[in-house]
Amino acid sequence: MNAATELSRADAATPQALRALIESRRAVRRFTAEPVLKEVIRDCLELAVLAPNSCNLQPWSFQVIQDPALLARLHPVCMSQNAAKAPLIIAVLARPDTWRTACAGVIQHWPEGEPPALIERFYRKTAPFQYNQGLLGWRGFLKRQLLRIVGLKKALMRTPNSHADMRVWAVKSTALAAENLMLAFQSHGYCTCPMEGFDQVRLRRVLSLPKQAIPIMLLAVGKPGDKAVYNPRLRFPLDQHVSWH
Repeated sequence: MNAATELSRADAATPQALRALIESRRAVRRFTAEPVLKEVIRDCLELAVLAPNSCNLQPWSFQVIQDPALLARLHPVCMSQNAAKAPLIIAVLARPDTWRTACAGVIQHWPEGEPPALIERFYRKTAPFQYNQGLLGWRGFLKRQLLRIVGLKKALMRTPNSHADMRVWAVKSTALAAENLMLAFQSHGYCTCPMEGFDQVRLRRVLSLPKQAIPIMLLAVGKPGDKAVYNPRLRFPLDQHVSWH
């Protein structure tokens, strides 16, 4: 399918349909025991990873937990909240440590044969310079000093240039994928609850997470149970958050 055909498919997604989908999404706190179909989970994950992301390095990973015994172990990790009794929990992880593999992967899996020279040069030279912070961040420190000097004369992209910047970089892209994931489940008739209330130390032990993986949420998924939504929706007035220029 060419790009023009893919873009034409967007005509089917009307603003009204998108608004209805987004407005229907609520954080559901109580779920039934009905399992989530595996084909639905895979479809939703495929939609999640279509999210825009920085330099197409896709710094995310997902752990899909359906095993009842493992879900039972996760419940106290999630502060024993009701949402953690869902039949499916997906650990959404930001991965600031996977950029090297991703750079090589873009070149290896380029969808149109050999990648253009400009693309190959970017992923072999520019991106490694930008994302490699060095042991204990020494490369990032030197880059920050260089950017202070060069930036006096022209605009520059000044981050990520530290390990802390890399964490923010990965979390931003992963959060976009997480929103795709929630809306995808909503479109299939399942509800979700993005949980941030969990013990990260115990979570790492239970799921044996890679050391550099950053858990940004545990996404509970399932069919809504009784009294599934606790409170009416509340959002502050739009003008409180928006400046017009």
